[in-house]
Amino acid sequence: MATGHWSVATHPVHFDLSPPPLHTARLVCSLASGKTLFLASGFAEPQPGGGCQLHGRPPQAALLRVRDLTVQLATDTGAAIPVVEAVSFDIAVGEAVGILGESGCGKTTTALALLRLLPPGGKIVRGSIEFAGRELVTSGERELEKIRGAEISLIFQEPGIALHPMRRVGDQVGEVIHAHRGWNWKRCREEAATALAQVFSGEISRISEAYPHQLSGGQRQRVLIAQALACRPALVIADEPTASLDATTQAEILALIKDLKQRLGVALLLISHNPAILAGLADRILVMYSGRVVEEGPLERVYRAPLHPYTKGLLASMPRGASESPAAGKAKLPAISGSPPDPARLPPGCPFEPRCPDRLAICTTRGPEEVQPEAARRVWCFKYGG
Repeated sequence: MATGHWSVATHPVHFDLSPPPLHTARLVCSLASGKTLFLASGFAEPQPGGGCQLHGRPPQAALLRVRDLTVQLATDTGAAIPVVEAVSFDIAVGEAVGILGESGCGKTTTALALLRLLPPGGKIVRGSIEFAGRELVTSGERELEKIRGAEISLIFQEPGIALHPMRRVGDQVGEVIHAHRGWNWKRCREEAATALAQVFSGEISRISEAYPHQLSGGQRQRVLIAQALACRPALVIADEPTASLDATTQAEILALIKDLKQRLGVALLLISHNPAILAGLADRILVMYSGRVVEEGPLERVYRAPLHPYTKGLLASMPRGASESPAAGKAKLPAISGSPPDPARLPPGCPFEPRCPDRLAICTTRGPEEVQPEAARRVWCFKYGG
């Protein structure tokens, strides 16, 4: 498609993965019938060739390999609290992987560790992060600065905080390009306008000259997406990218992210507490609890037949629309009893044991090991021999 050419999608985006709880994903991730989405279908690249910098590699080639990633956070008293424990996963070129879990389970900390952007007191104490053949855990800050924003980008969940209130959005996108490409400012502004055209329809010059407060929440989120894609990264991390948006705007942003992934060949790491958000985007899913991965597998298989009791509880708690059942709007949603444990005072066995409806005696004595009950799936639960 030629640069600047626009395609118009006039059909709702459906992600129907039945059984019934997954129909919620269709409600959240689709627009009302007849709603029109404007999606950019052309993008002027800084260098010849389209898509991300690794576009063209075999689709299953490993892009990111994380092994035994363990992160601790130091408290004011000097104690080291484990916040991410022995997390391992891969992301292939062009693949979308979701991380699902309650607030505080370690999703965002895992993502920030990949970029070595942990908060003060945070430290990677064990593990390996290999990106495109380079080890990031031992990389120097200068090398990491070349990677952040250019090869791995991050879409923040709150555009009102992530964008500078006193700078025009075109300048803010252009700054990313200037920092990594070193081009003159005129060319950076031109490329910034092209990046904005990826995610906006209409008058790009007006958007480029606007200040963040002059844009709606959905428009500001699109600016962050343009910023993340400006240097054609191979991997984009999206941390709750629709958390601050209304349902209709959420659907538009999710459809946009899906379209950009397909056209540009970019890999995605999607973080959410909402199973419905991931349903239409992720190829594979990691379920995290108390800093640990408790289940992993192809999203459709995990959603259709969850294995871990925690995953079952999360999916069962998804609200159902009235179209699924006449009593759906009146029924009380099931909830997982109890609360996640304090990371500083974890139980001696499985962290989920105090809340688990299927607990066994062994669950109180030690944590489960990884089990592979079927191809391409992993679960950490004694029910399956762990």
